[in-house]
Amino acid sequence: MAKELKNFTKRSDNYSQWYNELVAKADLAEQSAVRGCMVIKPYGYAIWEKMQRQLDDMFKATGHQNAYFPLLIPKSFLSREADHVEGFAKECAVVTHYRLKNDPEGNGVVVDPAAKLEEELIIRPTSETIIWNTFKNWIHSYRDLPLLVNQWANVFRWEMRTRMFLRTAEFLWQEGHTAHATREEAEAEARRMLDVYADFAENFMAIPVVKGVKTETERFAGALDTYTIEAMMQDGKALQSGTSHFLGQNFAKAFDVTFMNKENKPEYVWASSWGVSTRLMGALIMTHSDDNGLVLPPKLAPIQVVIVPIYKNEDDLKAISAKVEPLVAALRAKGLSVKYDDADNRRPGFKFADYEVKGVPVRLAIGAKDLANGTVELMRRDTLEKETLPFEGIEEHIVKELDDMQASLLEKARKRREERTITVDTYDEFKKRIEEGVFILAHWDGTPETEALIKEETKATIRCIPMDGDTTPGVCMVTGKPSKRRVLFARSY
Repeated sequence: MAKELKNFTKRSDNYSQWYNELVAKADLAEQSAVRGCMVIKPYGYAIWEKMQRQLDDMFKATGHQNAYFPLLIPKSFLSREADHVEGFAKECAVVTHYRLKNDPEGNGVVVDPAAKLEEELIIRPTSETIIWNTFKNWIHSYRDLPLLVNQWANVFRWEMRTRMFLRTAEFLWQEGHTAHATREEAEAEARRMLDVYADFAENFMAIPVVKGVKTETERFAGALDTYTIEAMMQDGKALQSGTSHFLGQNFAKAFDVTFMNKENKPEYVWASSWGVSTRLMGALIMTHSDDNGLVLPPKLAPIQVVIVPIYKNEDDLKAISAKVEPLVAALRAKGLSVKYDDADNRRPGFKFADYEVKGVPVRLAIGAKDLANGTVELMRRDTLEKETLPFEGIEEHIVKELDDMQASLLEKARKRREERTITVDTYDEFKKRIEEGVFILAHWDGTPETEALIKEETKATIRCIPMDGDTTPGVCMVTGKPSKRRVLFARSY
């Protein structure tokens, strides 16, 4: 059974199949009875909770407060901002009736035709419209600004092609919505929250990201600017891992949200919105994991240290437990999540395989011989290297190994991205190299037509216009027209 747990399709053979098998075998999620929707299982949800808790602390440290807004949005609200409704119209699920009744012919329940809603309701694909309709009641004076609100919620977008965590019809996320007195404040807020996302990605998820601005074609529906963090997965594809939007006054005008400024004159407020979702779970899986299962950065692992006793009888177990329990208490006092697995319904070999598949960063094994010798076996999940160490002082060694693993995962991912980011000057070379699974920095003439042509012919998209990097002018690799700077291309999820 232990071998079966670790019998994965290799990433090099079928990356997509490897990912699907890993989600299942690591007990992260499974398909649900509702097409396109998933069940996030307790272990998967525990990872999301760690992400959520850390992000929530970071949001509150920057002055944001949590609130909650309705799941259902009146259809008329989506009609008020033209670009917004155009962007989401094809993905909306619509509620038309409010009651069921027993089928007179005995075929279960049917929709009661007498219970039709006067106005259809949309299951939120995002919440700008319902939130800005509410903000109108909250904002009156410049003294009410800035208004910094975040919501943890679920949203629904009718996706035809789904993959667990990466793209599902229903998913979990947070969406920040802020209102400001000036354009400069709103733009600064959008950039500030992108920095928060980048900080979280690099220092907690151990994923290096490229910060940049989306092209007009790729912007959020209703935004004037969309900022993004883009991460490279092990197969060289890009994953959009967080976005922040400068919304200008579009939603304020659509919902008539004004304030009296210091000169006692009415003005429309300025807005930003920003969000990350359970897609980050997909990023975590695909950035670090290997052919043996999940690899988790210690800061986000539900179990950071697991201790497995190896014993032949109850006396052995009692002796091992007496030795281990003070260590467990000491590690927990340091804020680490520790599991002492003394369950007798699974053999040590199965436990080793299971925790390896689930990506537990540090595993300790201790048996009767270790007790006699004053030693313990330690294995680090990212390297799979085992070493026998003195039990005395193991607490400090574990802390050091966790810190080192966190840093090592980030460095490994950064090195991979750097090695697979290339500069290209001709379209022929671009079409050849994009097949290799790389990030490409190339010149583009700035037109939607050229952007669409590249996407159609190569399946690569402009991931962003990087905020840092080469700003040297050049000529477009496709048309030869002037280009202000290189942009980042990749195939993506």
